[in-house]
Amino acid sequence: MNTSSPSAYTTGDSAGRVSDALWVTYRWMTLGLAVTGVVALGVASSPALVQALVSNRILFFALMIGQIGLVVAFSALAMRVSATVAALLFFGYAALTGVTFSTLFLVYTAASIATTFFVTAGAFAGLSIFGVVTHRDLSGFGRFAVFALVGIVLASVVNLFLRSSGLDWLLSVGGVLLFGGLTAYDTQRLRNLMLDADAGASNLPLAGALTLYLDFINMFLFLLRFVGNRRRD
Repeated sequence: MNTSSPSAYTTGDSAGRVSDALWVTYRWMTLGLAVTGVVALGVASSPALVQALVSNRILFFALMIGQIGLVVAFSALAMRVSATVAALLFFGYAALTGVTFSTLFLVYTAASIATTFFVTAGAFAGLSIFGVVTHRDLSGFGRFAVFALVGIVLASVVNLFLRSSGLDWLLSVGGVLLFGGLTAYDTQRLRNLMLDADAGASNLPLAGALTLYLDFINMFLFLLRFVGNRRRD
């Protein structure tokens, strides 16, 4: 005789569904990072292409605007379009990011970039696991992060004119802490969305993948500014 309660089955089914959806999310995010890395390495291997990006500010800013446009389009359309269209938008953004990231090889050594990437990957994995397993409500940090992000952006703009190494160091540390915290918060938020049967849209893992991808990329960039070794030539 089976004495298991219906609620036990429901809980088990929900946990399994969330676990499967999160794994799909991480796979999409990993593929996006792979596309970014391959494109960045491909462009960086061609001095002519990198020089074209660095010397042509109109082209560079056009790529930046294109990235922003794809993020906005993805955020607005991800849950309403087919999985194929959503994936194309996601990988299009990842590819454009790779193009702009190729210029990092002009500033930092390849070894430094690789080391920072793996450090970021380790920190991201730990914080993401924390976001999944913790019973602490992280929504308060999400509200704080909005104001912290605005503050970092404004301070970064100011430092373009001040060129203060001390302020740059503080911004780098603050950025690493902010996006580290956002990794845990966003993971928990995605887990909660996936627990909701009504939120089980097929494109939710893709939407979550972009969110976590952005957390990873930004944490990597701030960490690179903080610990990266600059080229001497």
